[in-house]
Amino acid sequence: QLQLVESGGGLVQPGGSLRLSCAASGLTLEEFAIGWFRQAPGKEREGVSCISATGGSTSYADSVKGRFTISRDIAKNTVFLQMDSLKPEDTAVYYCAAKTTFYSGYVTLSHYEYDYWGQGTQVTVSS
Repeated sequence: QLQLVESGGGLVQPGGSLRLSCAASGLTLEEFAIGWFRQAPGKEREGVSCISATGGSTSYADSVKGRFTISRDIAKNTVFLQMDSLKPEDTAVYYCAAKTTFYSGYVTLSHYEYDYWGQGTQVTVSS
């Protein structure tokens, strides 16, 4: 059974850092693009970052470029989102999601294209 489990969220002060993890089971990362998304209260879900099935392509939303870094550990079947220089506007529930792309370099930040979703982890940036 395919499952995605996020962890690493919490409360952090502005300017601080957090590292989110997305542990995948029932799938092979080399066959899926993995994306990170977030949703704040009253707002639409937005794409934050994604990494291709090959691992060779990544994409970031303009709002997080230069501050967030996506990576993965094939041996652990886990994708990470390192978030630095956090701002209050980064406060949201963060979700990881998987899209079947069969070993391709395809990346997308459109949440409509993703097939499987985790339950989310809360990130709150506040002093």
